[in-house]
Amino acid sequence: MGCVDVLQAEGIRCFGPDKKAAVIEASKVFSKDLMKKYGIPTAAYEVFEEMRPALDYLDTAPVPAVVKADGLALGKGVIIAETREDAKAAVRSMMEEKKFGDSGSRVVIEEFLTGPEVSVLSFTDGHTVVPMISSQDHKRALDGDKGLNTGGMGTVAPNPYYTEEVADRCMNEIFLPTIKAMVAEGRPFKGCLYFGLMITDDGPKVIEYNCRFGDPEAQVVLPLLESDLLTVMEAVTDEKLAETEVKFSADSACCVVVASGGYPLEYKKGCEITMGELTGNTEVTAYENAAKITFENAYYRKDIGARALKAGRK
Repeated sequence: MGCVDVLQAEGIRCFGPDKKAAVIEASKVFSKDLMKKYGIPTAAYEVFEEMRPALDYLDTAPVPAVVKADGLALGKGVIIAETREDAKAAVRSMMEEKKFGDSGSRVVIEEFLTGPEVSVLSFTDGHTVVPMISSQDHKRALDGDKGLNTGGMGTVAPNPYYTEEVADRCMNEIFLPTIKAMVAEGRPFKGCLYFGLMITDDGPKVIEYNCRFGDPEAQVVLPLLESDLLTVMEAVTDEKLAETEVKFSADSACCVVVASGGYPLEYKKGCEITMGELTGNTEVTAYENAAKITFENAYYRKDIGARALKAGRK
């Protein structure tokens, strides 16, 4: 909505992208077209502004398919449809039933990619990109990556699938090209740029961009930052990131989200939460603390980090 623009106009220093740059998250159509124009690897896609052509396209499109509302939808505007009928239902819910309001007035229908997902938050001053520790989000609501997409049910960092080789490819094929593309478009990006990636057999590809610290990824990434966050933010704002050390711990971190039953659809709010004595002892796992948090219909996934642990033992 341009809060950075307003604050800067008042002489208030602010960390984050201006409105022109923030469109990289605000419009999935913009971000997909940007990647196509500048050769940044992503899933094949089609954009639709009317429902009937979208439904017709789905008669022959490969499935599974990914249906995305163009605008912001609290992390829930992405539906992985296993069948054509599910995909059509997703289109109708967005374009006809207005499930996400105006955010669904345009939809993107994407090729379904397979492979480990990696989240990489990065600091960038519009010229230099400094990736943070990689992380692995768990977006599906239920164990075993079943159920609907959510805003995130838990995270771990670092992500074992994000090897040095993958990191190098991401820097050269995705991170730097994205920053350069935004400059070329007259939309230089300063702040935290989040790259949602899929490590496919063909290499890393972009699933989505966020123009901010992703949640819950930030909850496992920022605790591992050893440099002073304010110093880094000032370096980004002053375009001096290349001269600033950004150091991370070699430790790991885990976040488990305790949600209200029924999330991400209909769920009860305003429940009284009772918490036992939580511990910050790093030897105690996130699950031991999660078990001490109780409220009506509370639930959480029991397999956060299981995939990462299995990969790390290989």
